[in-house]
Amino acid sequence: MIDFAELRRGMVDGQVRTNDVTDLRIVEAMMEIPRERFVPEALRSLAYIDDDLIVRQPSASGPARYILEPMVLAKLLQIADVQPTDLVLTIGAATGYSAALLARLSGQVVSVEDDADLIAAANSALADVGAANVATFQGPLTAGWAGEAPYDIIFLNGSIEDVPDALVAQLKDGGRLVGVKGKGGAGRAIVLTKVGSAPSEVSAFNAAAPALPGFEAPPRFTF
Repeated sequence: MIDFAELRRGMVDGQVRTNDVTDLRIVEAMMEIPRERFVPEALRSLAYIDDDLIVRQPSASGPARYILEPMVLAKLLQIADVQPTDLVLTIGAATGYSAALLARLSGQVVSVEDDADLIAAANSALADVGAANVATFQGPLTAGWAGEAPYDIIFLNGSIEDVPDALVAQLKDGGRLVGVKGKGGAGRAIVLTKVGSAPSEVSAFNAAAPALPGFEAPPRFTF
């Protein structure tokens, strides 16, 4: 029988603590929340490897979807600087692992997915781990969820090429959008802070993450 608790400890000690994740709240949440519950049963033995894990195969309905590599996810959570009273929007949460972690760190989490099967899987897993402060909605990822805005934090579960104006508009003044910005999955982790109507973006660290569908940069004409 697989000792998931021991694998979880190995993930935290070998992938998270060793990569400058010093926020003990994140370390404790990742130590306690069973990542194996958020991946397909056939992949549960791989739940704690240092890689993104596929949770939806590519098909005619859309591209493959993943939960983020533990190290990248932990470092993104750290730069997000989530506070216990924050209202967080997590976009493209797939089966809900990041939402479960954010639920431990914040006051309330709104999760948006465009796939009904992923939402069903997320709701089941979130209920199992007692994440009662997560509300999951179905809709286009690029549209966010205006019904509960404004948010202290918007957390993107993947890489994007462009930040839609609709998401910036859903941030509180002083709110932060966190994710990976780049093309082909590789790029830089960013923190975009909304100050009045003028967002300010800074890079934090090199990161690779699966692309979130729909966030491609619009074509630009050159002469």
